[in-house]
Amino acid sequence: MPSADSTHSRNHSLALSLVALVAGMVMLSFASVPLYRMFCQVTGYGGTTNRADSAPKVLGVHPITIDFNTDVDASLPWSFTPLQHAVTLKPGEQKLVFFSAVNEASVPLSGTAVFNVTPNKAGPYFMKTECFCFTEQRLEAGQKVTMPVSFFIDPEIENDPDMADMHNITLSYTFFKTKQPKE
Repeated sequence: MPSADSTHSRNHSLALSLVALVAGMVMLSFASVPLYRMFCQVTGYGGTTNRADSAPKVLGVHPITIDFNTDVDASLPWSFTPLQHAVTLKPGEQKLVFFSAVNEASVPLSGTAVFNVTPNKAGPYFMKTECFCFTEQRLEAGQKVTMPVSFFIDPEIENDPDMADMHNITLSYTFFKTKQPKE
């Protein structure tokens, strides 16, 4: 029969293990979003695009059509639309397109756009050089802004046998309301 001291020691050890497990799970839950975002940015998983400083000098041969899709979360009273619904370009060709946002509220509001590319396998080849999605946007009541996105498709897309059927890519944005500072 185990002694009271050994039972107490095992219970104490079990309690410490459970507390450590719960603490580890809480820390992992807070770290999961940044870790997943970093994973997606590195791998292009989930249609995450990449950033680039400039377009390459070499152009591909086969044109690709880029379609644009926009959404706004219900908590943000903005209208948000692409000024062009689609563009066609050759891989390596730099394109500049514009999106319009209007704050339809009677107070200033800030929002941040998240983006993705579909099909997901095109994400690693979609390169942005400038995008409003990299910064928080603040619009005054009734304010309308035009926001640029500059991008290109990496010409390496033509060397990837898995991308041989790639003729259309959709770039999607969704604006979400950001926390408003106390005034």
